Amino acid sequence: MEVIKAPVREGNIDEIAERIFQESIRIVGGLKNLVEYRNLTWLPSLAEAAYVIALKNEAVKTSREIAEYLGITEQTVKKILSADEEKIKEYLQGEGTKEKEHIAGGLAKLAYKAIKEKRDNLRERIEIMEESAKSLGVEWAVHILKNIKGLNFPVNKDKLMERLKAYRIMGKDIKEILEDLEYPVKSPAELLHEIRKRL
Repeated sequence: MEVIKAPVREGNIDEIAERIFQESIRIVGGLKNLVEYRNLTWLPSLAEAAYVIALKNEAVKTSREIAEYLGITEQTVKKILSADEEKIKEYLQGEGTKEKEHIAGGLAKLAYKAIKEKRDNLRERIEIMEESAKSLGVEWAVHILKNIKGLNFPVNKDKLMERLKAYRIMGKDIKEILEDLEYPVKSPAELLHEIRKRL
């Protein structure tokens, strides 16, 4: 049986690729590290690799589709996708050589795994909070949590307003409550806590 994944909007791919790019830079020790080691030439390759990994994992595109979408060769896409993350880790720790590995591809793959793990952990925490809210009889919290699924925290006021604009909680318009919060809101738990304080 073929598994069909829902298509990912192009804007989401841009966001995911940007997060992969940023996480990759964090993994190598930050931009300052790249400057100190004269590795700024990695940045264009890293941006390209971030898009390749995002398109492969989130939009489920083939190597050919990715190559056409990004205007690069299919061979480059395959090199990025076949990069060995463990060898790249060793190389970054000074324990190995880069051999024939695509460094940016390996970094992007490491970054994507880290982002996915954080996202999965957040989903799990949200599910636990939903169950807790239901058992406490705080139905509004369950509705809030369901509508913020997929938001990346910390989050700003505009994104929360966009997701929650139609809500009223205990007779109060959610817009009034959201206007009163301090931003960025760091986590779903903080959001629920701050809303509860204002009810």
